[in-house]
Amino acid sequence: MDSLLGRMSATYRIVRTTFRVFIPPLFVGWFFLMLRTGSSVALSLDPLLFPKLGRTEIKRPIILVGNPRTGTTFLQRWLSDNGIGKGIQLWRMVYPSLLQQFFLRPFLPILEWVSPAKYHSSAAHETSLSSVETDDVGALFRNFDGFFLYGFFMAFDEVDHRSSFDPKFRDTSARDFAWFRELWRRNIVSTGHERVVAKLFSLGPRLPKFLAEFPDASILYMVRDPVEVIPSAMSLVTGVLHQVFKFWDLPEEVKKRYCERLYLGLVDLLRTFDEDWTSGAIDRKRVYVVRYDRMMREFDAVMGEMLAFLEVAPDAALRKEIADRTAKQRKHKSEHKYDLGKFYLTEERVRRDCSFVYETFLTPLPPLPAATEQASA
Repeated sequence: MDSLLGRMSATYRIVRTTFRVFIPPLFVGWFFLMLRTGSSVALSLDPLLFPKLGRTEIKRPIILVGNPRTGTTFLQRWLSDNGIGKGIQLWRMVYPSLLQQFFLRPFLPILEWVSPAKYHSSAAHETSLSSVETDDVGALFRNFDGFFLYGFFMAFDEVDHRSSFDPKFRDTSARDFAWFRELWRRNIVSTGHERVVAKLFSLGPRLPKFLAEFPDASILYMVRDPVEVIPSAMSLVTGVLHQVFKFWDLPEEVKKRYCERLYLGLVDLLRTFDEDWTSGAIDRKRVYVVRYDRMMREFDAVMGEMLAFLEVAPDAALRKEIADRTAKQRKHKSEHKYDLGKFYLTEERVRRDCSFVYETFLTPLPPLPAATEQASA
């Protein structure tokens, strides 16, 4: 897993043997290499053509950390839409150079036709090339590495490669943080907004190192009941896999092995953060914990605390938006229901394996008369 070509070769072997797909992955691999090469050339020209880039620094970035389906997408887009910072649109991560973006912007509607975002179920996670998305996608398109690669492909192999994507055994933090810095600097130049709002679930196991690299970052850690989060995240991933590869038609033993590995990987993301939090490795003054249930039930109170933490003074328009959103969320009820058994899990096991989440972050909240829940991202 230490070389780009090695990861690509292993992925092709897994796709070929698991899904019996031979030719299309070769074209995808060729396109990725051409895209990466073109991006590298264009990136080297950016400082010459966009001199502002050399004067741009990352200041007080807002970083959302948390497992997929904890509300990170909703909050990142809300903060970005309301001018508190700016997240990166998906197409700017696929084509990271400012030079590329200058020429490709007029062709975005055409590029949507071939975008991998079309495989996401809009009911579970609405996205497009022009949508603000998780910055982990940027690392995937640059280095073909990370938890996305493991979750979508490597977890299918007969040999479990989970340790190859665990920072305790193979730490790519220096490489990834340097790339995020480049992406964020370009996003500042392209949007004109000085503050970045990023979403990085991969930081759960390596937040202390990130805080050392970005000493003025503000962290929003998203927490939700694992019994809700884990099947929702697994449904999202397997939904994409089924659309592309007919995942649910695979042999039972393959599906069961894959689901077990994906589940353990998601639990690891939670566990490592909890260990760093409880041991004192994370500076708690730099983290605001956002409980999903509380955000849905008392959005206005959570926003008041969060904006104070981010040192943002809301104007009249923002206060009205918060009030409107609070009323809307209290009336909305999620229609998404997930069957743990579909993923070979039980509620008892999830609660047992994730007991540390409940003990550290999820003390009970008092019931509200109109307590409702909104579908999260």
